[in-house]
Amino acid sequence: MAQELGISQTAVSFAINDRPGVSDETKRRVKEAAAAMGWSPAYAAQALGSSKTMTVGFAPARSADGFQTESFMLHFMAGIHSSLSTKGYGLLYRPCASLTEELATYRDWARRRRVDGVILVDLRADDPRPALLTELGLPAVLAGGPDPVLNIPSLSIDDSRTMRTILDHLAQMGHRSIAYLSGDERLDYSQARVEAFRSFAHKHALEASSVDFTDFDPATASALTQSKLSGPHPFTAFIYENETMAASSMRVLAEVMIRGDRGGLGGKRFPHGLPAMVSFEDSFVCEATYPSITAVHRDAGQYGTKVANLLCRLLAGEPVSGNRRILTPKLVVRESTRLTVDPNHLDPVF
Repeated sequence: MAQELGISQTAVSFAINDRPGVSDETKRRVKEAAAAMGWSPAYAAQALGSSKTMTVGFAPARSADGFQTESFMLHFMAGIHSSLSTKGYGLLYRPCASLTEELATYRDWARRRRVDGVILVDLRADDPRPALLTELGLPAVLAGGPDPVLNIPSLSIDDSRTMRTILDHLAQMGHRSIAYLSGDERLDYSQARVEAFRSFAHKHALEASSVDFTDFDPATASALTQSKLSGPHPFTAFIYENETMAASSMRVLAEVMIRGDRGGLGGKRFPHGLPAMVSFEDSFVCEATYPSITAVHRDAGQYGTKVANLLCRLLAGEPVSGNRRILTPKLVVRESTRLTVDPNHLDPVF
């Protein structure tokens, strides 16, 4: 290529690798010649001559079932891919079974210089990951947060405001007895939602309110839903951490009503008599279920893209703002909460 263009091999190398020392015109000529010859650099060879791997790591400590059933995370990862691919980065996905394994993965990546940076999710109380990544010198961004000690920049969604939006909707529909079936009490977004729920319940003097943690298990959510519908004063509305918990609970209640064992549901025919149900995650499941489920819609793909963009700017040495809240979620009202409640009789009426 150097002989063809009448320049030195060093100039060709600098142009191919976008290094300073050659003009933009030379870079253009070299890249056009490379394309015409059908040549492209070998990744391994580039890595030997550069401190960059052009790879971003993602090693969340989550169960395999969580990734298979939660559409939010799948769309989030697709958004990450969409951003990284346009900038020449690849995504190294390494699911971990525990936080201990995740921490060990970061140490291994840093020691072997396997990735240029990492994306974190699911910030916990007293989370050791931000401090460890700072110690390892491994650039990182957080989806969620913010990081309490501001070690790493973050982009988060306003979960407190979203919870208030849900509760305002249920209160307007006449509900005074509301249960929140959360996921993992250690996660920062769960804590924000719980705090907003309890604050609303106190401020508006709800007749009954409760918070239970399910570890995202649909069977646990279904059992808790049934138990809270028994007795003389059943709850009239339920908020679920994700769509699988909501859909599973609705299915169990439908089965109970259709089979005729309608204790605690007012003896009404399905779907009449069902409590109001809201999911904090939206997907095709919420639309396909009957009755369709009211849910919080967030563009998970766009969220993943913005988080990846933030990391790319960090890796490029650009200044980035510390912590920002983005993507105001929208409550999509569907059949599961369109019922009104007679305050004198806690049964839903049409």
